[in-house]
Amino acid sequence: MAGRIRDDDVKRVREAARIEDVVGEHLQLRNAGGGNLKGLCPFHDEKSPSFNVSPAKGFYHCFGCQEGGDVLDFVQKVEHLTFSETVERLAAQYNIELRYEEGGYTPGRQQGQRTRLVEAHKVAAAFYTEQLGSAEAMVARQFLADRGFTQADAEHFGIGYAPAGWEHLVRFLRGRGFTAEELLTSGLASEGRRGPMDRFRGRLMWPIRDIGGEVIGFGARRLREDDNGPKYLNTPETPIYRKSQVLYGLDLAKKDIARSGRAVVVEGYTDVMACHLAGVTGAIATCGTAFGEDHIKILRRLLMDSGEFRGEVIYTFDGDAAGQKAALRAFEEDQRFVTRTFVAVEPNGMDPCDLRQARGDQAVRDLVDSRVPLFEFAIRSRIEGHDLTTAEGRVAALDAAAPIVADIKDQALRHTYAVRLDSWLGFLDERFVVGRVGQLARWKRERGARGGAAGASGPEQQRPHGAPGGNPAAPTRDAFRPDPRDPRQMVQREVLKLALQFPALVARVFDSFGPDEFTVPPYAAVRTAITDAGGVNGPAVHGDWIRAVRESAADDGVRGLVTELAVESVRTPGNPDELYGGECLVRLRTFSADRRIADVKSRLQRLDPAHAAEEYAATFQELFDLEKYRRSLIDGGAGAL
Repeated sequence: MAGRIRDDDVKRVREAARIEDVVGEHLQLRNAGGGNLKGLCPFHDEKSPSFNVSPAKGFYHCFGCQEGGDVLDFVQKVEHLTFSETVERLAAQYNIELRYEEGGYTPGRQQGQRTRLVEAHKVAAAFYTEQLGSAEAMVARQFLADRGFTQADAEHFGIGYAPAGWEHLVRFLRGRGFTAEELLTSGLASEGRRGPMDRFRGRLMWPIRDIGGEVIGFGARRLREDDNGPKYLNTPETPIYRKSQVLYGLDLAKKDIARSGRAVVVEGYTDVMACHLAGVTGAIATCGTAFGEDHIKILRRLLMDSGEFRGEVIYTFDGDAAGQKAALRAFEEDQRFVTRTFVAVEPNGMDPCDLRQARGDQAVRDLVDSRVPLFEFAIRSRIEGHDLTTAEGRVAALDAAAPIVADIKDQALRHTYAVRLDSWLGFLDERFVVGRVGQLARWKRERGARGGAAGASGPEQQRPHGAPGGNPAAPTRDAFRPDPRDPRQMVQREVLKLALQFPALVARVFDSFGPDEFTVPPYAAVRTAITDAGGVNGPAVHGDWIRAVRESAADDGVRGLVTELAVESVRTPGNPDELYGGECLVRLRTFSADRRIADVKSRLQRLDPAHAAEEYAATFQELFDLEKYRRSLIDGGAGAL
């Protein structure tokens, strides 16, 4: 029976392992005031940090899920260890020799299972590293050299070589006191006819470490043509290795990810090496599995991925069909992040390792910097292959891409990408494309409310393409954020702020602006609330104007946006005047005129003057009048409104 760790040794471990350092290996911590730190809880999903750490007291507590305790409780829970295994793990990390009661300390007999398996991997990693220098490993060294990696690079990443024989590692570990059962449980050996045999043979070996830097598995690359196994062979699932919860290179990348707020997800071990050596030290990779929910949870904690702190996750994929498929899979998981997500694809299809070898370190850094938003990449991937020079091709591309846009949860982003989709397809009919996307989003919500499964018969099958779907429900303010790069959004926001905070400055013409001139749905809803409150020329303006508009709002989401616009500063130094108010109104009306001009031009293009001469002439006159009005706005300013 294993002895009990002495209480004074447990106390020494608890004192040596500073809670902020141990917790900081798993999540990013920020100052919470009063000497406390905060981060995203590792024990439950949350959007805002509620996990608090008190270094002075040595305790943590999550105000979201109510988990709490000291440093031993944290490690025990986050790594699924027993109490003894937790103490042993931290003791090894802080170089504390433990003593056991009931018979003293006997290494190997009284340690917990996890400690024994980690130790076996540590010894195996050293064995493989030493073997990389052997004559047999020339093919492995050549493989690394051919990809631009030096001996120093191999040492930095702990790369090794597994000899081609059947029992080299097994005999070595048995000589170090490890049992056959431990070798099989660790995944380092497989069951053979005569007992355990080496799982990895004649392969280049990458040690896979947990976030704390302990080796818990291996990735092995085939080197010889007579090796009939898979190109890459990884450690199987074991008590210490679960591939869905492991990211290769995270032990090296975690500090840079937390510091820079940027993680780069690549596809292979050599790509991680190439990125780190090129200066992109936030690069990581999955280990033989797709990037999934558990991986996202790990990165969210390191990035402090919340509404308050937003970082970047950049995926690099090959430029081929498989890479596009991987990107679309990432899109499906992407919206679990609050953080912004991007894709970086090398135009010639080279991965970071090939790119570094062909063009150097700067090319790898440039690839990462050339990222495009994941939403844009996914939408454009669906458009590719369609003939956009024909009406049929544009409609087919719209049907292929619109479901992706409709799946965007953030309302403002969904609207923005619907507008961009119209531009990419060349419809010149923004309202039609935005409406189509809105239909799909509504139908998806309705299916969700009814509990319908994807693919079940729904409104998409029942309504023809482009059929009206009724008035959209009043938009809510869920996660709505304006795009500061879109001048149309910003001027709509500014005009509404003026109407709420300084109604007299816009009173002359604001009430003539209809909700349709506010193309962002939440802003249109606020505009409607202002009308319902009597308008900026109504009697309510002389009383509690903001309260009147809030009471006229369609729902709590619109009401909250009214409050936000009422307290947000206008975008001009000092107090705004009538000149500033007029400038904003002119810009809004000019954007509205631009949109109507584009609509009329699109209509005109579809008309045949030979068969619809009167309609063509009327439409042409409408276009002439609109362009004349737009010119008067530019030349005459507010006086032309």
